[in-house]
Amino acid sequence: MPPVCPTCAPDPAAPLRLCADEIWSFVRSKKQQRWLWWVEDAATGQVVACVFGRRTHATFRRLQAVLAAAGLAVAQWLTDAWGAYQVCLPAGQRQASKKPLQRLERKHLTLRTRLKRLTRKTICFSKKQFFHDGLITRFIFHFFF
Repeated sequence: MPPVCPTCAPDPAAPLRLCADEIWSFVRSKKQQRWLWWVEDAATGQVVACVFGRRTHATFRRLQAVLAAAGLAVAQWLTDAWGAYQVCLPAGQRQASKKPLQRLERKHLTLRTRLKRLTRKTICFSKKQFFHDGLITRFIFHFFF
C-alpha cells in the first residue's frame, strides 16, 4: 500500500501545517522495534502520510521524501522535541510543542486500543515485518480515511 492516500491528500498547491509524531511497536520481540511515523493536517486532522522504520533521522527523511513525491509543500511542522525533527527541519518551519499534537496522540490511543499488536504488554504480536506494517497501514486507511 502507498504511504500517502492520493484521494484524501490535501490540495498540493496549498502550503500545509502538519503535525508529526511517532508510535512504538515491535515485531517478534521487543528488541526488534518498529516505529510508525505519521503526519496529519493540523487544520483538518486528516492523516496525510505514514512510514515505518526505526526511530532515526533516516526514517523521518523518508517521510519527508514521501510528502515531496506527492507534491505536498509543508509550510510549518508541529512536532515534539525529538532530535530528528530538530536536525532535519529548519528552525523557522518547526514548532516544538505537545499541545498541537493532542489530536494525533488520541489517534495513537485509538490504534493501541483497536490493534492489540500495539499494546505494550500483550501476547498478540507480529512475527513478520511485512504483516505488521501491512496490518497497521490497512487499519489506518480503513479507519482514518
